[in-house]
Amino acid sequence: MDALVLCFSLALGLIHTTAEKVLRRGSVPPHIVFVMVDDQGFNDIGYHGSEIHTPVLDQLAGEGVKLENYYVQPICSPTRSQLMTGRYQIHTGLQHSIIRARQPLCLPPDIPTLPERLRQAGYSTHMVGKWHLGFCRPECLPTSRGFQSFLGSLTGSGDHFSFQSCDGTEACGFDLHDGTRPAWELSGNYSTRLYTERVKEILRSHDQRTPLFLYVALQAVHTPLQAPGHLLRRYQTLGNRPRRHYAAMVSGVDESVGEIVNELRERGYYNKSVLIYSSDNGGQPLSGGCNWPLRGGKGSYWEGGVRAVGFVHSPLLKRKRVVSQALIHVSDWYPTLLSLAGYSESDSSHLDGQDVWGAISSGLPCPRTEILFNIDPVSRRHGEVSPRLLNVNGLGIWDTGVRAAIRAGDWKLLTGNVGDGDWFPPQTMPGGPQQWQGMEKRRDQRGKSVWLFNVTADPFERVDLAEARPEVVKVLLARLAEYNQTAVPPRNPPDDPMADPQLHGGVWTPWLGQVEEGDEGDDEEPDNTNRKARFKSTCRVCKLRALFKKVGSRMQRAALFL
Repeated sequence: MDALVLCFSLALGLIHTTAEKVLRRGSVPPHIVFVMVDDQGFNDIGYHGSEIHTPVLDQLAGEGVKLENYYVQPICSPTRSQLMTGRYQIHTGLQHSIIRARQPLCLPPDIPTLPERLRQAGYSTHMVGKWHLGFCRPECLPTSRGFQSFLGSLTGSGDHFSFQSCDGTEACGFDLHDGTRPAWELSGNYSTRLYTERVKEILRSHDQRTPLFLYVALQAVHTPLQAPGHLLRRYQTLGNRPRRHYAAMVSGVDESVGEIVNELRERGYYNKSVLIYSSDNGGQPLSGGCNWPLRGGKGSYWEGGVRAVGFVHSPLLKRKRVVSQALIHVSDWYPTLLSLAGYSESDSSHLDGQDVWGAISSGLPCPRTEILFNIDPVSRRHGEVSPRLLNVNGLGIWDTGVRAAIRAGDWKLLTGNVGDGDWFPPQTMPGGPQQWQGMEKRRDQRGKSVWLFNVTADPFERVDLAEARPEVVKVLLARLAEYNQTAVPPRNPPDDPMADPQLHGGVWTPWLGQVEEGDEGDDEEPDNTNRKARFKSTCRVCKLRALFKKVGSRMQRAALFL
């Protein structure tokens, strides 16, 4: 009888899936709005028990599908690259760190992006917010990678009002762009407010007969911690200053999403729309974020760094008001959204993402059973090259000095320097980090290079089972070795001094595209002396142009008050 029921359930699921695909082909593709928030911690949303007020997000998630087994990458660029390509970092060469502002590096131009494919499917594509996928050449810009319009920043962080962005202390410049031009006239607006208004403008002007893809990559709640006064006043009783400013920024995000959804309703998009909400990585505890009770935070491969806030809200969902425990990774959005759009890849073998719409919408078995978080051979502790890391700790299978992490089923394995593994309690005490830093310290990282956890039974990663379950360790080390056979070499060129905004009118902008044809040389080892001399004559013109734009925009603003 049990076998008969199982067969019937499988057949019913197959019929449901096939019917859903037929329905997709026969209907107009939905409008898609993807909201990515920067550095929001797992605990930093109302429905996870936070003291931060997020009534809009709570309601949208409650009416949709909460993704409670949802993973991203521990830092910005890697998460965004996998959203855009559906491929793990080891398959794009971006497996080491973020793309720095002065690096001659960007998303590989030969790999198709999500907006490029959606445009082929007939979509209108627009981006608002933070790019952070490289801009060294004009062909790296959002408007060259599939987006028909772009308002936002190219670097990883910047002032939320002035849009000044610094890479270190020596290279600073303006980083707000409307298309390919610097938007000097918009300086002074709060980033979340500015981006929300642009989204509303797009919704008002778009022809709804064409399906719409809106990528809203908010700069909040990344440092610097800044928010308008009306948001800060809501949290004036919070004694911890970073937490107070962070909470105000999260409330700004909540308001922003609420305004976007209201606009979708008022303009007639809502009933044919899919809204996805996702953080790009875990929160940074020392900058106001909280991932409690998960371990670790931004920059680490512990659960607090990679387990994200995420939900889907849509009238098109087959089931609503549910919590999904399906194993989902940020790379899954690429094939999932293309499938919703009715686009079929001729060859999907190169993708690491899975189409998980059936699991989200209908509760069908999830096709994903495993996540490779990363293999980063560049990140290892100084001097940490020892035969013991391979032959003893790695069982002769894997060099455990290499930073890597993988989840398969219930099991999660980590090797190498995987980041700070502390547990950070909620930061509501007036004294800040000094009072709670010693409360929950890691005790299993010193001298170790392999950890194993059953994250289904132990999501807080408190019980390391590496010694108790060597057979599981062996299997997962072998999987890492198999994945590594498919990896491309990491691309991590040194910073290029010619990227300095002061050579380009005070603006972060592509710098390699200005080199004469046939004289570009190697991006990784630029002839900085010759190129610097060549740019000297042109940078004066760049600065004059920038000055005229600044003066013109100030005159325009002054005229408003005459």
